[in-house]
Amino acid sequence: MGLIAMSERDLQRIEVLSKVVAGGMSMVTAAHVLDLSERQVRRLLERIRTGGAATVRHKAIGRPSNNRISDGIRDYAVTLVRECYADFGPTLASEMLAERDGLRVSRETLRKWMTAAGIWLSRKQRRTFHQPRSRREAYGELVQIDGSDHRWFEDRSDPCTLLVFIDDATGKLMQLRLVRSESAFSYFEALELYLQDHGAPVAFYSDKHSVFRVAKKDAKGGQGMTQFGRALCELNIEILCANSSQAKGRVERMNRTLQDRLVKALRLAGIDNMKAGNAFLSSFMDRYNARFSVVPARPDDLHRPLNLVPDRLAEILCKREQRYVGSQLTFSFERKRIMLEETEVTRGLVGRYVETYAYTDGRLDVRWKGYSLAYRVFDKDQRVTHAAITENKRLGEVLAYVKERQDQDVRPKVKTNSEKIGYKPRGRKPGKRTDSMNDPVVIARREKALLRQPAAD
Repeated sequence: MGLIAMSERDLQRIEVLSKVVAGGMSMVTAAHVLDLSERQVRRLLERIRTGGAATVRHKAIGRPSNNRISDGIRDYAVTLVRECYADFGPTLASEMLAERDGLRVSRETLRKWMTAAGIWLSRKQRRTFHQPRSRREAYGELVQIDGSDHRWFEDRSDPCTLLVFIDDATGKLMQLRLVRSESAFSYFEALELYLQDHGAPVAFYSDKHSVFRVAKKDAKGGQGMTQFGRALCELNIEILCANSSQAKGRVERMNRTLQDRLVKALRLAGIDNMKAGNAFLSSFMDRYNARFSVVPARPDDLHRPLNLVPDRLAEILCKREQRYVGSQLTFSFERKRIMLEETEVTRGLVGRYVETYAYTDGRLDVRWKGYSLAYRVFDKDQRVTHAAITENKRLGEVLAYVKERQDQDVRPKVKTNSEKIGYKPRGRKPGKRTDSMNDPVVIARREKALLRQPAAD
């Protein structure tokens, strides 16, 4: 056996022991260098004298381990996994083999057996590669939009969301907007700024967030559109939803880039609030686009002018819904009771639907066939967040609202059934009166009874 197959440790031993044989090193020094006992050094020297340098290698090299599981048990375990647990992972398969078949094999040993048998693929082997999508050819043909929830101001302020609009053809940042969370109103504000700066693109490309897509297929209202989708339809802009995050990878990668570059830029500028941040974003976009945007394949700009008056754009970029008017000229809206002022027009609206326009600045307009109706608002004393269904992207905003209410110690009053139906107490408890001795009716009856009794002789 040659020295080529030896390890570095064995080669070191041969070199040190050769010096001992040649008299260039003492036995004690050799034992110290090799970290062995003198007795073991003598044994190794004896091996070299009788069998040569190759005998320094460990005798167990190349032999199966004494603790090795037999091939029969391995084949039996692999057969059970292939027949009964083919779609199980190594961890669960090892648990099932121990519980159901009485065969105890460690998870990692079973993983190696399953991998060798082709039953299990490693994480690296299971990795899927997505075919990169080519950029669109023209500027304004497709604009990817997304929201990124992050600590944009680090520890200087609370987390918030950055709405990102990026052109697919050029990689140019089209619009950035810091908002509390992703909602229809926040996207309305960002969209209005986009339309004023660039015009209307051919289409937006987004994820499946409820702002862009109706999750319920059997939804009754809205004609299968969300409020944001309805606004884009009126503006003649298409909205497309990606099936995966990789499909809109350009805006996803931009989010990671901004979480690095923008955070540091805000830090250097000393900005710690959304108002100052939004004012800073315009100059940041100009610097970024000047350096990183690319030239599109076609020189065309597919943005179209709006040609809308400002009031018309405000009526489009709002929440529009229909509400049923009850017998008291009232209807519910956002957990509030709205009462219409009684006029010649509103008297005939009982049992009909009116249209509500909720604007981004908080205004509410109630209309009937385009005619604005006067109304009054009555707040309901209820806990608006109790057991409310909350999306993950709005969780931060809702928790901030809850904490603010708790800090103010605003505790909602839980109404009784009598209070809900409008019962007012009459000053005494219903039923038989408890204080009968002072009850005028009882006293009068007692006096009459005494008068009727015959006088005593």
